[in-house]
Amino acid sequence: MSDDETFGPLLHGTARAWRLKLDERLKPMGLSQARWRTLLHLSLAGDALTQAEIAARLGVEEPTVVTLLHRLEEEGWIVRKGSPHDRRCKMVLLGRRAQDVIAQISAEAEKLRHELLENISVADLRTCMRVLTQIYEKAEKKNGSGAPAKFRSAITSIVRK
Repeated sequence: MSDDETFGPLLHGTARAWRLKLDERLKPMGLSQARWRTLLHLSLAGDALTQAEIAARLGVEEPTVVTLLHRLEEEGWIVRKGSPHDRRCKMVLLGRRAQDVIAQISAEAEKLRHELLENISVADLRTCMRVLTQIYEKAEKKNGSGAPAKFRSAITSIVRK
């Protein structure tokens, strides 16, 4: 296999392994991967997201996320409110229960990030992030920019720091 044929599976496998490792650490908190990823995206957004925005960020269909959000709401992880701009939309915010554990999720994510990136030089990491950003931006342009603009700009601003 050539390098460019290996790249896609390696990228996918790395992202999957990273998520599974964090999933192991967050399970004792009662958080499945679907739950902690949803809560993490909400906390990173800094503002309410629509159900459609959450689905796009998670890479799932809207009906799938509606079921997940219903369970999260019943358990106090999130709060859904009608949009002041569009009655058809539901805005999703972190609930009190989630606000109490976001710091723990972030601490575990930070600890794992440190462990996985340990012994990788800052220069190599920056090169990797720059290349991944270029690939991400090309892919978004080609597929009609499936990710919300706020999400794209957040990723781009993180990499350019």
